[in-house]
Amino acid sequence: MNLSLLAAYFAAIFLLIATPGPVVMMVANTAARFGARRALLTALGSNWASLLLIGIAALIITGLFAVDMRMLQWVSLLGCLFIARMAIVSLYEDLSSFSEAPSAPRPAGPHKRSAIVNGFLVGIANPKDIIFFVAFFPQFIAVTPSVGASLTLLTTLWVLADFAILLAYIILLSGSVLQRARRTISILSAALLLVVAVVGTGYALWGLLG
Repeated sequence: MNLSLLAAYFAAIFLLIATPGPVVMMVANTAARFGARRALLTALGSNWASLLLIGIAALIITGLFAVDMRMLQWVSLLGCLFIARMAIVSLYEDLSSFSEAPSAPRPAGPHKRSAIVNGFLVGIANPKDIIFFVAFFPQFIAVTPSVGASLTLLTTLWVLADFAILLAYIILLSGSVLQRARRTISILSAALLLVVAVVGTGYALWGLLG
C-alpha cells in the first residue's frame, strides 16, 4: 500500500468535505432548527447519497457504465428546485417568527424518515459529482496494486470522513454558545442554500438550453 499517496488522499478529502457546501448548509440548518438528532439523520441520508454517487463513478471508471450528461442535467435541475423549496420554507418559518423570543430547537417529530430522505435528496441533488469522482479517484487509484481494492478503500475512507466531518459540525452547532444564535444560524444557512440552489438551477438550465 502506498501510504504517502493515501495520506495525500485523506488530506484532500478532508479539505473538500469540510468546505461548506449544500450538504453542510443543510445539516447546519437542520441542527439549528430541529436539534442534533434530526441533523444526524440528515447527515446519514447525505452519506448514502455520496455512496451511491461514488458507486456510479466507480462503474464508469471500470468501464461498466456510461453516463448521459443530459439526464444528469435534468436530475441536477430537479435537485436544485428541491433545495430551493426547502430553503424558502426554512426562511419563511424563521423570518415569520423573528419577533418571538429565541427558543430551543423544535422537536424532530415522528417522521424521522423524512430527515434521512431530505439528506439523501440534497446529497444527490448535484449528480455531476459523479463526474468529479471520475476525475478525482484515478489520481489516487495506485494506492494499492488492485483497482478494485483501491476503489473500495478510497470509497470507505470518503464515506467515513464525510460522516465524521458532518458529525463534527452537528456537535459544534449543538453547543450551548451557538444555540443562543440558533435562529441566526438557521437563517444564514437557509439563505446560503437558496443561493446554491439558484446558481445550480441557472447552471443546469444553461446546459439544457445550450
